[in-house]
Amino acid sequence: MSDNRIASFEAGRLIALLGVIAIHSQVFIQAPLITGEPWLGLLINQLSRFAVPLFFIMAGYFIAPKLSTLPSSTVKQYSKPLLKVWLVWSAIYFLVPFNLQLAWEEGYLAERNGYWQYLLSQPLNTLFEGSLVHLWYLPGLICGLSVIAVCCHLKKQNLILPIAIGLYLFGLAAGSYGALTGLESPLFTRNGPFMSTLMLAAGFKIRQSGWQLSARNAAGLAICGMGLHMAEAGFLMRYDVPFNMHDFLLGTPLWGAGLFLMLKQRPLFGQSLAKLNISKHVLGIYLLHLLIIIYLMQLLPLLGITGYANDILLFVLTCLISYGVVALINKTPLRTLLLR
Repeated sequence: MSDNRIASFEAGRLIALLGVIAIHSQVFIQAPLITGEPWLGLLINQLSRFAVPLFFIMAGYFIAPKLSTLPSSTVKQYSKPLLKVWLVWSAIYFLVPFNLQLAWEEGYLAERNGYWQYLLSQPLNTLFEGSLVHLWYLPGLICGLSVIAVCCHLKKQNLILPIAIGLYLFGLAAGSYGALTGLESPLFTRNGPFMSTLMLAAGFKIRQSGWQLSARNAAGLAICGMGLHMAEAGFLMRYDVPFNMHDFLLGTPLWGAGLFLMLKQRPLFGQSLAKLNISKHVLGIYLLHLLIIIYLMQLLPLLGITGYANDILLFVLTCLISYGVVALINKTPLRTLLLR
């Protein structure tokens, strides 16, 4: 069985996807309140931040052999379908109304105009993100791979990690740690190459060097990384930085790498999840799920569903509906347009 079909990697993709949906569906972000803060929701939000780093590390691991030997052709071949998908979904989210009540009462243009103005007000971020926030992952993936490909093309693979670390540290300094450093960036540093390059480089280097840890040591690395990430998020609250705003912190790469190495050492982990064969739909669900969340957030309260029931049902329905729609798309000619 090839690496990308190992049960633990299949399960890892699915668990990471659930983490992304948990972040975007804002589970328990309003309640219960503990010392005046919705700590359960805040913790779920940050405990799910392993998800995107794990996606990046896996991508770097799987593409490493081709990227190191044929960097130019590989990055082009890999990026073209991703860019196509990003453009198509950006067009969809640019055109599809989000506030259905406003569109019904005041018309399509009235609903869309405000959002279009928002996108135009930050053209650089829109360029590196797309027309809806979660689409940043695809340009970030392409940017990070391009940095690694240039190093490989110049036969300077020894520069990959220093460049990736430099980009990451600048991203943190002008991002989550901006309140301490005073640094600013015209581009939101979660986007582009700032964060993605280090995660991709980690997967790339693990594959190239054959580096591995025992499952126990990998778990220790993941726990230390997670603990550092959470401690940083708590520390930054002193500077009025919200606990749940962080996509990446200093501990995040260690967390993601530890989890990946755990999965690598336990190839049979999650066999029952892998048998569901859902991982082939992961990209499609990722692309679609936020629109489902937007609509369900409007629909469920209209049905009288509020509080904890709303939060739980929002998460569950988003998973089920997104999977169902993407599975249907995969059975139609639209799959070549909407999915990679």
